[in-house]
Amino acid sequence: MPSVTAIMQARLGSTRLPGKVLMEVNGKTFLEHAFQRLQLAESIDTAVIATTTEPADEAIASFCESKGWAHNRGSEADVLDRYYQTACLFPADIIVRVTSDCPLLDPTIIDEVVNAVKADVPNTSYAANVLVPRHFPRGLDVEAFTFSALEKAWTEASEISDREHVTPFINTQPNIFPQKSISYPTDLSRHRWTLDTSEDHELLYKILDAKPAPTSWLDILELVESNAGWETINAAVEQKKI
Repeated sequence: MPSVTAIMQARLGSTRLPGKVLMEVNGKTFLEHAFQRLQLAESIDTAVIATTTEPADEAIASFCESKGWAHNRGSEADVLDRYYQTACLFPADIIVRVTSDCPLLDPTIIDEVVNAVKADVPNTSYAANVLVPRHFPRGLDVEAFTFSALEKAWTEASEISDREHVTPFINTQPNIFPQKSISYPTDLSRHRWTLDTSEDHELLYKILDAKPAPTSWLDILELVESNAGWETINAAVEQKKI
């Protein structure tokens, strides 16, 4: 069976909420919530934090060391290179991309995305639950792709946006990188469970204070929709464009 390495990108230099991933809720940093949920995915063989060589991110490297987590440091701007170099250090047939500002990652969704590639290599190079039209709440984002696709992107991608965001070179060329989209019967994309602003922080704090270890993203959905006003806390936040 193909081997799988999951790489979670993390840094402290957020423009809208600096230091966000090391902020705490319920005795854990948001990074810890995210990484521990990633580790619950049964399809993952190795999970790694990829942070930057910027001095501020020494705090993330130190935190990883204190937890015994595998980690690597690379370029802040060229995240594609950071992923590629990390994947070379922790080699696998399939690479998974997740981000540390998603503390509610769902292991079952991760497995579904990974298995969509794993079951069909080499006919599928990329699978994700973020392709348009997206159905899942933002904050459950998972992408999986073959190492060969990553290597081709690393070698050939020249646009700044392709290197800063890792996967556009892959997911915008389905003729070169055959892809599968993981969707849900109901459009729930209006929900925002990612950490980028103070409003996001307020909502995620409420969720993780009420459910420190949610068993399923559907439990979170029920919690948010059953508490009046929660869904609107960060409804006006605009997602950054690539």
